[in-house]
Amino acid sequence: MGALAVRQPVGVVTCVTSYNNPWANPAGKIAPALAMGNTVVVKPAPQDPLSVYRMAEALEAAGVPRGVVNVVNGQSVAVGEAAVESPDVDMVSFTGSTAVGQRIAEVCGRSMKRQLMELGGKGAALVFDDADLASAVSGIGTTFSFYSGQICTAPTRVLAQRGIYDRLVEQLAAYADVLKVGDPRLPDTVVGPVISSAHRERVESYVELGRKEGAVVVAGGERPSAGPGFLVAPTVLADCGPEMRVVREEIFGPVVVVVPFDEEEEGIALANDSDYGLIDYVWSADVARAFRVARRLRAGGVGVNTVGRNMEAPFGGFKKSGVGRDVGSYALHAYSEVQAIVWPG
Repeated sequence: MGALAVRQPVGVVTCVTSYNNPWANPAGKIAPALAMGNTVVVKPAPQDPLSVYRMAEALEAAGVPRGVVNVVNGQSVAVGEAAVESPDVDMVSFTGSTAVGQRIAEVCGRSMKRQLMELGGKGAALVFDDADLASAVSGIGTTFSFYSGQICTAPTRVLAQRGIYDRLVEQLAAYADVLKVGDPRLPDTVVGPVISSAHRERVESYVELGRKEGAVVVAGGERPSAGPGFLVAPTVLADCGPEMRVVREEIFGPVVVVVPFDEEEEGIALANDSDYGLIDYVWSADVARAFRVARRLRAGGVGVNTVGRNMEAPFGGFKKSGVGRDVGSYALHAYSEVQAIVWPG
C-alpha cells in the first residue's frame, strides 16, 4: 500500500497570550498558525493589549484578508472564556500561569479541542564544583532579572555544589547588587517595574515568607526608594531548603533562591523535586557529566553552560509546565493536524 502523510489546518485557533512578552508571544503563535492555513482569534493579556492591536493593523496593511486575524480584549474573565469555549474554535494556544492553563484544559477537554500550553516554571540551575563560576553567575543573573523577573524560563532555583556554594552566593549577590533598577526608558536601566502594584506586593510577600522560612537575604529584599512604576530590587535568598515555599512555588519576579547539595545524585533529585519542568540548566567543566545530568532532568529544555536559546529547538514543558512544543518546525506541527492518505500499491 502507498501512503502519504499530509499536514492539514486545525481550523480556528484561539491564542491567549501573556503580559510579560506582549509582542513576541502573540507573534510566535500567529505566524505558525497562519503559515499552516488556520485563522486566529487573539486574546491578549488585559494588562498590555496595545501592541497586539498594532500587530493586527500591520497584518491588515500587509494584505491579510479580513477575518483571518481577529483580536478580542477585555478585563473580564468572561471574555477569555468565550474565546476558549466557542464551538467555532478548534484549538487553544495559551501562555500563562499553570492555574489558568488547567482551567482552559478542562474546557478544551469537554469538546476535545486541541491544546498548546506553555505554563509556569521554576527552573533549576545545577552548578557543579568544577563550573566556570563567572559564566554561571552571569547567566543566572541576566536571566532571573530579565523582564524584571517576570519570565518562566529563568533559573530561579540555583542548586550549588558545596565546594563552590559560598563563592557562588557571594558573586551572585554582588551581581544582583549592581543591576540598575529604575525607569525602563533610560539606557542604563536593567530592571524596570513589574506589571502592577498587586504583583509587586505578591513578590515582596514571597521575600518576607523566605525570611520567615529561614532563608538569608544576601541581596535586595527592600523596595527601591525612587523611580517610576512598581519596582522590585533583584533579590538573592541563600541557605534555602527544598521544603521551603520560596523554593517550590513560582514567584515570577526578580528573586532567586540558592540551595546547597553534595553529590551529583542529590543535585539531580533536587532539580526534579518540582511540580514544574520547563527549562533547567547545568554548569560543569565536565561536558560528559553535564550532558549525562541533562538527560536525567525532567524538563522540556536544558541549557548546558549557557542560558541561550536555539530558535529551531523545541520549546515546552514537562509536568505542570505545559503540554506540546512550539518554535521552528515544531510550531508548524503544533498548529496542524496529520492526515494519512492511503492507496493501493
